[in-house]
Amino acid sequence: MKLGILGGTFNPIHSAHLRVAEEIGEDLGLNKVYIIPSGLPPHKEQYPLADFSHRLEMARLASKISPRLEVWDIEGKRPGFSYSIETLQLFHSSFGSNLELFFIIGTDAFIEIKTWKEYQNLFNFASFVVINRPGHNKEKFSEFLDSLNVGFIWDRKRKCFCHPSGNFLLKKDTTLMDISATRIREMVAKKKSIRFLVPEVVREYIEKAGLYLN
Repeated sequence: MKLGILGGTFNPIHSAHLRVAEEIGEDLGLNKVYIIPSGLPPHKEQYPLADFSHRLEMARLASKISPRLEVWDIEGKRPGFSYSIETLQLFHSSFGSNLELFFIIGTDAFIEIKTWKEYQNLFNFASFVVINRPGHNKEKFSEFLDSLNVGFIWDRKRKCFCHPSGNFLLKKDTTLMDISATRIREMVAKKKSIRFLVPEVVREYIEKAGLYLN
């Protein structure tokens, strides 16, 4: 079984999140890509989060569009901060030894991975799919991987970085959609239209629930 994980605050979930999940799922032949809203993210304290229940429901509404996408509320069920290492471990205990897991993440978030809990152990539980972002060149990325000291080696034939665990790291391009959740919240607060930035069901939910007005 090949599963993908796309985690985030999803505050709110938007079209760029969904498109990345859809493209990577199709490109790698994943059975499902799980959208995992963070319960209490340790690195997102600079702005107030909508309640987990709201972010979860928006993710569920948005993901119904694609049969490839699934939403799991596992991080909202755990007390305290949400740590990726615990989520990866739970996936393995839930799906068994035949699981092949892919952790989907943007380059901008990946370069902060040294601040994550037990970051060096993450690569033992999943292969990483790092989505290219403008302004991040390959040379600097390779240097950053070396600085992690986890044993990644470039495989020219497979065109990926291989980890001693047997997992690997891929760099992938997806359709570039310059959409920001921060910008969406700002637009809602100013009562500007967010149509086509989020699925219509999400826009309607935000309006009905009165989210992001303050």
